[in-house]
Amino acid sequence: MKSSRPASFSHLDAKGQARMVSVVAKPDQRRRAVAEGFVAMRPATVAQLKAQALPKGDVLAVARVAGIQAAKRTSEWIPLCHALPLHEVAVDFRVTGKGVRIVASAETTGKTGVEMEALVAVSAAALTLYDMCKAVDKTMEIGKIAVVEKTKGAAP
Repeated sequence: MKSSRPASFSHLDAKGQARMVSVVAKPDQRRRAVAEGFVAMRPATVAQLKAQALPKGDVLAVARVAGIQAAKRTSEWIPLCHALPLHEVAVDFRVTGKGVRIVASAETTGKTGVEMEALVAVSAAALTLYDMCKAVDKTMEIGKIAVVEKTKGAAP
């Protein structure tokens, strides 16, 4: 009986079982990825956020640290992800009248990309914002989280 599964999934072995992909033969390269996401909230919540008047304190500072910490532990979030030595992780916020845009970047020199680390940083920061604002806004929504930039080049 023929399998309906496409011929090659990189994370499946010949028996269709999950496996970590070997990157041993790949050259070390400088790698960078940027991801974005959005937490929509009521204008009143945005105003409290800007005034640092939310009950849980400096929400953006805590969300920034949460994003950085999560990026460093991406391989614990995503089972088949390689553990990477991150050289830099940055999490920034753009507060608008409708919510908060989260932008996270991750950089390393290695054999595999850092897009998962950037995505995890955005996700953790968004979840932290949600957690820290939920007491005053039950209508918040975490929106599209996506990679917006991915680069690689020769090792420095």
